[in-house]
Amino acid sequence: MGIKSYNPYTPSRRHMTGSDFSEITAAKPEKSLVVSLKKSAGRNNQGKITVRHRGGRSRRKYRIIDFKRRKDGVPAIVKTIEYDPNRTANIALICYADGEKAYILAPEGLKVGQKIMNGPEAEVRVGNCLPLELIPVGTMIHNIELHPGKGGQMVRSAGNGAQLMAKEGKYATLRLPSGEMRMVPIVCRATVGVIGNGDHNLINIGKAGRKRNMGIRPTVRGSVMNPNDHPHGGGEGKTGIGRPGPCTPWGKPALGLKTRKKNKQSNKLIVRRRDGKALSK
Repeated sequence: MGIKSYNPYTPSRRHMTGSDFSEITAAKPEKSLVVSLKKSAGRNNQGKITVRHRGGRSRRKYRIIDFKRRKDGVPAIVKTIEYDPNRTANIALICYADGEKAYILAPEGLKVGQKIMNGPEAEVRVGNCLPLELIPVGTMIHNIELHPGKGGQMVRSAGNGAQLMAKEGKYATLRLPSGEMRMVPIVCRATVGVIGNGDHNLINIGKAGRKRNMGIRPTVRGSVMNPNDHPHGGGEGKTGIGRPGPCTPWGKPALGLKTRKKNKQSNKLIVRRRDGKALSK
């Protein structure tokens, strides 16, 4: 994928960039694999805002992605590479030999017409999905399961890939994109390759309206509010927050406070945290 710039006929256009969609081969999604997507604007079933700064957004359909890849031993052919408005990665429409169609995350290097397969019989090739125990050490992988049969949960965004570092006993050790070293059951599945659309992080949004189209509403800094609205508010001109550390609007510590539970069950599977420190047992 390439990045395109625009003629600066307005100040916001001067630095704006976008994808040139050179990899995309189809303009419209497969009708049988899309469902309507309801807007919630960050509200729960009581109508209360539980996630702030959400609302608006352009209309879109949700593409049903096959994260499980459980159709074993049946070869499939890549029909199209498509844009998905719901994620940073592109998606690929595949058609199995028995006629069934599915969407998968499109790895880098996947081409239209290429054959892919799922299951233990599959070769170690880009786009194929197979158990970790059958993947050679050092291979780059994505869409990794945490629990056998649940479907891929880790490494699913554009340009990301994890590396299989070791296999020992019932577990395989992975190096995740964050730098964290983590053990995963060796019977879990993963897809070979690095996810495509790697230039996505180079896109410059350029203007506020483009974020509104994504469903993100404005965020007001606490330091410019009044004291009755935010713990950081008040004071004449620009002043400090007047506290030992930054807080949320409700007075809870924020920005850097570790919130992971000390006795979380999966702590024992983390070999090294992303900050480089070994997790204390």
